[in-house]
Amino acid sequence: MRGSMWSNFAAAVVGGTVVATGFVVLGVAGRTTTRDIVQEAPAAALAAGGRGMELTPHAIYLRDAPGVVFVKALVTTQVSTPFDLYPQRQQTSSTGSGFLISAAGYVLTNYHVVEGADPATGVSVQFEDNITRPAVVVGADESDDLALLHVSMEGLSPAVRPLPLGDSSSVRVGDPTLALGNPFGLDRTLTSGIVSALQRQIQAPNGFAIANVIQTDAPINPGSSGGPLLDAYGRVIGINSQMLTAGAGGSVGIAFAVPIDTAKGFLPQLEHGGVPTLAYLGVSATKEPASARRAASATRAASAIGVPVDVQPGGPAARAGLRDDDRIEAIDGRRVGRIAQIRAIVTARMPGVAVSVTVRRGRQTRRLRIVLGAEPMAVPAKARLAGDLS
Repeated sequence: MRGSMWSNFAAAVVGGTVVATGFVVLGVAGRTTTRDIVQEAPAAALAAGGRGMELTPHAIYLRDAPGVVFVKALVTTQVSTPFDLYPQRQQTSSTGSGFLISAAGYVLTNYHVVEGADPATGVSVQFEDNITRPAVVVGADESDDLALLHVSMEGLSPAVRPLPLGDSSSVRVGDPTLALGNPFGLDRTLTSGIVSALQRQIQAPNGFAIANVIQTDAPINPGSSGGPLLDAYGRVIGINSQMLTAGAGGSVGIAFAVPIDTAKGFLPQLEHGGVPTLAYLGVSATKEPASARRAASATRAASAIGVPVDVQPGGPAARAGLRDDDRIEAIDGRRVGRIAQIRAIVTARMPGVAVSVTVRRGRQTRRLRIVLGAEPMAVPAKARLAGDLS
C-alpha cells in the first residue's frame, strides 16, 4: 500500500526530525534532561465561555503533565553495501510523546512514533523523575496515525493519572487549546493557543487521508508527536501529529491534531490487538454558500438545518435512499450540526448496526433506516492543505 512518497517519509521519521515540503511529523531523535515549561496564558479566552469550571493553564499542567510520557522506539534494519559479504544490522531510534488514557496502563500515541519497532521489545516510555518502563504495542491504526501501548503502572506516583478525554465534535474555532509534549526532548512542555480551523485533512503514514483534523496555533515542535491537545478544562480533544514549517523545522503556528473522537471509536479494538474496523455511513459534507447560512440564521433556524451532505455511490446511505444535498438533522435522535458530529456518532457504533437518520429534503422530513457498513480502505490522499508529505 505504501508508495515511494511514504517510503522516503518513513525513512526520515526513523531518523527523528522530518522536514518535507512544508510539513513535519513531530518526532525527534536524541534526548536531554532539561525541563522547560512554557506557560502562555490564554488570558480572556480561558475566562470566557461559561461552559463549566475552566482551569488555569498552571492547574491543568499540574494535573495532566504526570500522565504525559516520552516515547522511544528502537528500529533495527539490515544494511548492506557492495563491499559487505553479509548485511549489517543498524539500529536507529524514533522519539515522541504519548499520554495515559487508562489506569490499567494504556498509552495513546502516534503510529509513526513507533513504526518499525519490535512491538514486544522495541518501545519504552519514560515518566517523570526519569522512570522508564518497557512498553508493548498492543494495537495500531496506520490509517489514522494512532498506536496504543501498554505499560506496567506498578510503583508509579499517585500523581500519574490518565488524562480525561473530551469531545472533539463540540470544538469550535477560537476555543483555547493547550499542548503538552516533549519538543526537542524537553520534558513535558506546555504551550497554548486557540483552535485555528476545523475539518482539515492531513496524510496518514500509509498515504491515506485523515479527515476532520483540528488545526491549532499552539506552538508544537518535533518531539511533541503523540502528545495531547487539551481544551480549557484540561480534557484531551486531539493527538498532536503534524505541523507546517517554513523549511527550518520549527513551528510557524500551524499544527494539526487527530481528533480524540477518531480514537475513541476503536480504542476497545486496539486494546485487544485487533485491526480497527470503523462503522461507515457513506456521506461527506457539502459546502454551503454563505448566503444560505445567513438566511438560516435570519430565520433563527440555524440549529435545526442539519448537515447538507454528498452521498457516496454504492455506500450504506445511498442504498437506503439518501441523496446528494439532503440534510441530516439527527442520528438516533441526536441532533447534528457538523460532519464531525456525524462521524462521532457513527464511529461509536459497530458495522452492521442499523441507525435511524432524520433527513430534511426540501420542505419534507424523512426518517431512513441505514445499516452501517465497514469503512473501506481509503484512497490515498491527494489534496493537501499546503504541499505534500514526501
